[in-house]
Amino acid sequence: MNQTDIIQQLASLPHWQVDAQRTTITREFVFADFVAAFDFMKQVALEAKKNNHHPEWRNVYNKVLITWTTHDAGGLTDKDFCLAQICDLRYAVFAA
Repeated sequence: MNQTDIIQQLASLPHWQVDAQRTTITREFVFADFVAAFDFMKQVALEAKKNNHHPEWRNVYNKVLITWTTHDAGGLTDKDFCLAQICDLRYAVFAA
């Protein structure tokens, strides 16, 4: 995926940040508490398994940091942006 493709994809994912050096996209999600953060992580894990594409992530109490990249492809692919969008949709339920 070239820079133009990445910029176009990010237009629909305004909360995600690109790291051009690592060729990743990252977003931090903040929840009311640890239980909500963990519930979100479980939902994302199920989607990741279904799509056979898994994130790098970190959880500290009520915060979840998710990074997507496609290691096999050596950078970002449509899978990363698709799963980022799924994360945003799952998060919207918690933020409501």
